[in-house]
Amino acid sequence: MQDGEFKLTAADLARFIEYTMLRPDATRARIEELCEEARTHKFLAVCVNGCWVQLARHCLEETDVRVVSVVGFPLGAMSADVKRYETEAAVDDGVHEVDVVLNIGKLKDGEHRALLRELRDIVEAADERPVKVILETCLLTREEKIRACQLVLDSGAKFVKTSTGFGPSGATVEDVRLLREIVGPHFGVKASGGIRDTHTALAMIEAGADRIGTSSGPAILRGLRPPNPTADTSAD
Repeated sequence: MQDGEFKLTAADLARFIEYTMLRPDATRARIEELCEEARTHKFLAVCVNGCWVQLARHCLEETDVRVVSVVGFPLGAMSADVKRYETEAAVDDGVHEVDVVLNIGKLKDGEHRALLRELRDIVEAADERPVKVILETCLLTREEKIRACQLVLDSGAKFVKTSTGFGPSGATVEDVRLLREIVGPHFGVKASGGIRDTHTALAMIEAGADRIGTSSGPAILRGLRPPNPTADTSAD
């Protein structure tokens, strides 16, 4: 892509964004605010912890905004049965998509069969809803990223995702480009973790991401919208 060729409108960019609130201190009022902002900006989705799925579905009734929930978050190190149950509970509450954290220790130990079985169980429990697998790329070697992507491709999941946002670092352009190279042009790649401004979001999309997970959705869109010429900027 030549410099200057990559262009998106704010409306285009909004359809990449999963507006995210996964903080442990998130309150009902904050989730309601998240959903109202997602409705206003026409984001693709909101991403919340499992206890908020029903509330988010209620707040977003009669909209096209999808509700995504996380499973095994943020460590991915719990029992595979617990992850399956958590997925089933999210489905019962009305979730549209599931983001599950890969068991990183098992990947590093080479327990690939167990990991594949776990991922396939979660895909089955999701009952045809898209599953995204969070790799926490900052903790993996290049070879481990490649192997993780191969397992995700074999599992029936629909996306690989870079990060939880709770690790030592988040998404990088280099990792997004690598994941896209491994999974090919038709598989989902979600960039998340530390994406807080328009420039970074666009760089991730240009590198191959077709979803952006961020808690800074409105700020990212503001970077593409022209300033209001009648606005009072004296306090800026």
